[in-house]
Amino acid sequence: MIMERFPRTPLLHGDDPETKRREIRDYFIATFDRYESLFATLATADAYYRKPIALRHPLIFYFGHTATFFINKLILAGLLEQRIEPKFESMFAVGVDEMSWDDLDESNYDWPSVQAVRDYRKRVRGTVIGLIERLPLRLPINWDSPWWPILMGIEHERIHLETSTVLIRQQSLDCLRTDPAWEPCRETGEPPANPLVPVAAGSIRLDKHQATASHYGWDNEYGLHEAEVPAFEASRTLVSNREFLAFVETGGYETDSWWTPEGLAWRQFSQARYPTFWVPEPAGWRLRLMLETVPMPWNWPVEVNYHEAKAFCLWKAEQTGTLVRLPTEDEWYRLYDTAGGTEVPADRPGAANLHLDHWASSCPVDRFPQGEFFDVTGNVWQWTETPIYPFAGFRVHPLYDDFTTPTFDERHNLMKGGSWISSGNESLRSARYAFRRHFFQHAGFRTVVGAAPERPVASHYETDRLLSEYAEFHYGDQYHGVPNFPRALAVIALRCLGDRPARRALDLGCATGRATFELARRFAEVTGMDFSARFIGLGAQLADQGVLRYTLVDEGELVSWREVWLKDLGLAEVRDRVTFVQGDACNLKAQFTGYDLLLAANLIDRLYSPTRFLAQCHARINPGGLLLIASPYTWLTEHTPREEWLGGFKRDGENVTTLDGLKAVLGAHFRLIEGPLEVPFVIRETRRKFQHSLSEVTVWERLPEREDAPAHGHD
Repeated sequence: MIMERFPRTPLLHGDDPETKRREIRDYFIATFDRYESLFATLATADAYYRKPIALRHPLIFYFGHTATFFINKLILAGLLEQRIEPKFESMFAVGVDEMSWDDLDESNYDWPSVQAVRDYRKRVRGTVIGLIERLPLRLPINWDSPWWPILMGIEHERIHLETSTVLIRQQSLDCLRTDPAWEPCRETGEPPANPLVPVAAGSIRLDKHQATASHYGWDNEYGLHEAEVPAFEASRTLVSNREFLAFVETGGYETDSWWTPEGLAWRQFSQARYPTFWVPEPAGWRLRLMLETVPMPWNWPVEVNYHEAKAFCLWKAEQTGTLVRLPTEDEWYRLYDTAGGTEVPADRPGAANLHLDHWASSCPVDRFPQGEFFDVTGNVWQWTETPIYPFAGFRVHPLYDDFTTPTFDERHNLMKGGSWISSGNESLRSARYAFRRHFFQHAGFRTVVGAAPERPVASHYETDRLLSEYAEFHYGDQYHGVPNFPRALAVIALRCLGDRPARRALDLGCATGRATFELARRFAEVTGMDFSARFIGLGAQLADQGVLRYTLVDEGELVSWREVWLKDLGLAEVRDRVTFVQGDACNLKAQFTGYDLLLAANLIDRLYSPTRFLAQCHARINPGGLLLIASPYTWLTEHTPREEWLGGFKRDGENVTTLDGLKAVLGAHFRLIEGPLEVPFVIRETRRKFQHSLSEVTVWERLPEREDAPAHGHD
């Protein structure tokens, strides 16, 4: 058994800031150390680079990712002034939540050595500890506190501590070595009977506030949710390997009628014939654990994805003539309350296989009683029928605006209860984690019987006000006679392009992507890139589905609904020529090069280092290619440090305009061929309030390497 207690997520309040500082320091170090001890189970360098599954990055990415997350968030929060290793902080920045089962392209990655990443992690460790030791601390901590990104980084690493064990569990055993720090449970046997237990009707209430919460939380946990839950019956234990074997042996993976259409598509693609972690051998079934295989422990919970759990329920319903299904999120809360659930104690192991308090694996389904049930929390996550959705009052944290919002798509189902390794925030009752239904985690399920539940209101329409305003700005009506701005920029760009090549274009700072589509009328390939995954998600949705739905504020709480179709914009034929990616204009990855046009619309005055971007952008553009810059030059220190402004100030008593700054920075590699032009744009805020602005547009031609441009450019 694992004896050393893994520290719990800290309380956000207290009476002694210095004691809290030490607690957070210890929490960071314990998490950072435990994460590195996990990767010590990789026995060879090849283990870091051999992908466990085709749908995810190799493990070297995850080894570096959690460290770069700290630096990127601390830079974004203004707590650090300089990056440690910009290349790593770009390469390791964005993970994978695959859209299908076969869409990860690894061709553009040149991974560093393991030792280089170890050295980088050591530098990050020192940087974060130094910040913890010197940053002023005022209690309580809330999500507006400068300490929030520190806690965010630690809790993020704990998430990846768990998800990385799943990837290691799918790595070839010849790449791994056992480790006493990751010792599995050795208790095995036959499971008990698994009867249904009645759960009385009752109410649930979740009401977590950003300013007053006792523990760190992710954005989807906050807000108010109340519900009346009808009576239902739930299985006493999680479904065991033995119980699931009956489904396998009766042709569960061959009978299409027991699978949903989505589940059937996954099963046919994957060619699954039994659970992923089951290993058939002549002597009998074995179970793949993280670092070894063992004779099948029939009394442990089966671990499957949602599709397999759902198929089991449909099979069971056919056998019993009852409505067997997975529980809803609300029913799980009723189970928790009925079972007398409590948080993991701070000073002793919990009464659940949770938080690494016991083993580095599952254990028997009847090992940890909780009220009349077992494993309401712990052992394995439990799939629910509920796609994740926002509670009333939901808002995103500005430092991590794409933690949850991309999952409000009815394709990510909630899992509840945590697994043996779920720790920190993951172990709390309030935790809400959702994964794609074909995703594998340390996850199983229990069954319930009861009336078909109501589904939460579908998140088909984008209701975030900022995203909706930008969707309307890009795809909506023309207001006050002002032409659509992204389209107007694309028209200027294509006119200036003339008979130059039109192979590849980059729409940098694309927001929701209208110009990306418009450029694809002529370009063979257009990439739309933005720092915000939430913005590009709308463009990607439109490219994928051909339709975008959102709400607009009319007045107060009154809204109107919008529906935009690519075909109505005359853009349906170009959707296969556009791609949307997340990226930082000041820290682009190496593969983003070779463009005949780079469009930077209303971007430069929102960058933390516009000079860095402008000084390097020529390397992204082919000689003779074009750079179009549009900006209202709204310089604000909240976006760009004063010393980084390109213009808008006096120097030696004389006015320095942004155009002066552009000429000074771009003159070595470009010549100005068009502009400056003033192009208006209007952003609708409400039915009676509009923001009218003018963007100055300049178009620059990339010079051949042998030419030198005049220092002052073109007037």
